Amino acid sequence: MIKLALPLVVSQSFMTVQVFVDTLLLSWHDPLEMAASFPAVMWYWLFFGVLQVTAGYTSTFVAQYTGAGRPHRVGPAVWQGIHFAVVAGLLFMVVAPLAPFLISLGGHAAEIQPLEATYLRCLAFAGLPMLVMSAVNGFFSGRGHTWTVLGIEAFGTGVNVVLACLLIFGRAGFPEMGIAGAGWATVVGSWASALLAVGLMMRRRYRAEFGTASGWKPERELFGRLMKYGGPAGMQVFLDVLVFHLFTQLVGRLGDAALGATTLTVRFNMIAFLPMMGLGQSIAILVGQRLGENRPDLAEKSTYTGLRWMFGYMCVVALIYISVPTLLVSAFESDKDHDKFLAIAAVVPTLLTFVAFYSLADSINLSFSFALRGAGDTKFVTLLTFSLAWPLMVIPTALAVYLGGNVYWCWVFATLHIIGMSVCFWYRFRSGKWKSMRVIEQAPTVPV
Repeated sequence: MIKLALPLVVSQSFMTVQVFVDTLLLSWHDPLEMAASFPAVMWYWLFFGVLQVTAGYTSTFVAQYTGAGRPHRVGPAVWQGIHFAVVAGLLFMVVAPLAPFLISLGGHAAEIQPLEATYLRCLAFAGLPMLVMSAVNGFFSGRGHTWTVLGIEAFGTGVNVVLACLLIFGRAGFPEMGIAGAGWATVVGSWASALLAVGLMMRRRYRAEFGTASGWKPERELFGRLMKYGGPAGMQVFLDVLVFHLFTQLVGRLGDAALGATTLTVRFNMIAFLPMMGLGQSIAILVGQRLGENRPDLAEKSTYTGLRWMFGYMCVVALIYISVPTLLVSAFESDKDHDKFLAIAAVVPTLLTFVAFYSLADSINLSFSFALRGAGDTKFVTLLTFSLAWPLMVIPTALAVYLGGNVYWCWVFATLHIIGMSVCFWYRFRSGKWKSMRVIEQAPTVPV
């Protein structure tokens, strides 16, 4: 588990570094840009998340084909994901001209809406390369070559961070672009990762063993199965992002301090959450490989092993949130609009207490949801996400906002939502229905 998960955890940590650096740099440049970045990112992930997870579901196909000893089907499976990525990435660019309209739906302050629209417009052009990279990364991660995924992510993150430092502040001869500089740095870094991933997949030994060159042709039946299982997995992310996006939009109506504090708190949560996505991906890969081998007992054991590591990590993170919240917030202090920052900083420690509490439940949520995804039980994951979010978080938050409640009540409902999800995923996993599921076709019978 650790051998497989460590590179994925580190690669997700690079994403954490990217998010942290962008937030830190924008807070130094202008606190309003920092506050504007999160709603824009939420709009971006609202549409992009469903596409990325669908394209990246190639990893489950690759894992089960690998476990079943059928390497010749790996290349064609990955290419179906690439075909989807190219078409979806081109269509995703329509978000750019729609950015001002989408941002206006949030009803945020007039001074912050142009910043949100600018950042969202830039991110729309990062969709295509990120989707291609997700599909190709499945070729490596599904076979357990997670160090290669780490190298791809590290390369793109390095390009992104360097460009962000230059473009946000206008250094080394570049113009000062502020939040637009952070957005275009993300675009260039994404293209760097995607091109590297495709180049590595097309090496000679992979072309011979896995058909990464000869398997490029579309296969209607295989593509249909990718949509059948990957589509609901992507829809689950869409619904998850949708409810948190609505949550952010509702909290933004409570004022700039509530929005800024929520933005900063969620960014702190992402710092802890994203590395655990790497461990969750390793659980899904191992479950897929073991089910391909027809060993559901080992798949179950892998899931509980991952849960123990994830829960222990979240305990450490929760302790940090509770012990030194003021120290964490102080890193984002800026000389500009000092009074606005103080208003934000006064709210964050209490919100971090909520995050510390629900992070423990989130370890259960992630472990079992990724295990179910690795088996192909994606429809249940999607249905549960849709069913619980509205009564536990979205509707109560809307009532709290419109009835004159405060930001703390909103975070109480967010915490209840995470706890409810973890209980339901645990119960579904315990039922054992996932043990008979497969996403790959049955191997043809060879007569003796």
